[in-house]
Amino acid sequence: MDNLLERLPDGLYCAAGGFYIDPWNPVERAVITHAHADHLRPGTKRYLSTRAAETLLRARAGTGAQIEAVGYGEPTHMGGVNVSLHPAGHILGSAQIRMEYRGEIWVVSGDYKLAPDPTCVPFEPVRCHTFVTESTFGLPIFRWPQTEETRAEINAWWRANQNAGKASVLFAYPLGKAQRVLASIDSTVGPIYTHGAVEQFNRLYREAGHMLPATHYARSAPPKTDWARALILAPPMAKTSPWLKRFGDFSTGLASGWMRIRGTRRRQSIDRGFVISDHADWPGLLAAIRSSGAERVWVTHGYRAQLAHWLEENGLEAHAIDAQYEGERGDAELSAGEAEP
Repeated sequence: MDNLLERLPDGLYCAAGGFYIDPWNPVERAVITHAHADHLRPGTKRYLSTRAAETLLRARAGTGAQIEAVGYGEPTHMGGVNVSLHPAGHILGSAQIRMEYRGEIWVVSGDYKLAPDPTCVPFEPVRCHTFVTESTFGLPIFRWPQTEETRAEINAWWRANQNAGKASVLFAYPLGKAQRVLASIDSTVGPIYTHGAVEQFNRLYREAGHMLPATHYARSAPPKTDWARALILAPPMAKTSPWLKRFGDFSTGLASGWMRIRGTRRRQSIDRGFVISDHADWPGLLAAIRSSGAERVWVTHGYRAQLAHWLEENGLEAHAIDAQYEGERGDAELSAGEAEP
């Protein structure tokens, strides 16, 4: 079986099609799985993405970026390769990249999840010969609770803080996860405020047709705002920012898959941890690999060596591929040294 992709210094390259997938540096032509910063580097001359991701790409790559946008499943030809983009269930517009060349089919998953999410199109299994999968949470310890369970925990924490006269500051990655949290919580509990990094993406999600609860930009709030009733959504980077001082007495929470690891919350000085991730957990990774029907699996970022070893022990040809993808920024910082095989 020949390799349709190769790992070069700039990323995963398809020579037959003349394009990179989520390159790590600016290149001539790139196919983009989604708009998170570790998968989208500004400066590339031409991009291919889904229509749903186009606005997010422009926000990050610049208004002058040359972007060709296609619908899910819509075929396009790049050199001698037939390319189509299929739902990954990660964030708005996220896609798996299907490539067919001389009878061989490869699929690059990008980041993905199988859990339900009202803010993006659900993951779609795509049959292939070689599946290139992420492995951000590629250890058996990572198993996500049901969405309703986490939703109830966040709502209960918010109400308890109101009773204690504390603001509720919930840290969540600003693109994708924050909107997923917004779409699932009980917005009748109280007013919802946002950090600017979150609000800019809320606007883009609303423009794409997603009905999110009303939010208020925290920096524009009146001086005598009753923060004790509020839920404030902010990126993890704001945890050590003077921006927090405006809220007076507050309790902190973090929405992250890394909250599954004992001790992470304590070491990050967070009051509450909520296990919610936009990446597949261990059962989700195995289910996606099985549903692809792949004879060979390339495993990229995360616990790639561990997942590749498990797959080989269970009868699949598997290879751990070094990559520069980081998972969710902020979440990546939490993971350092926290999980062991």
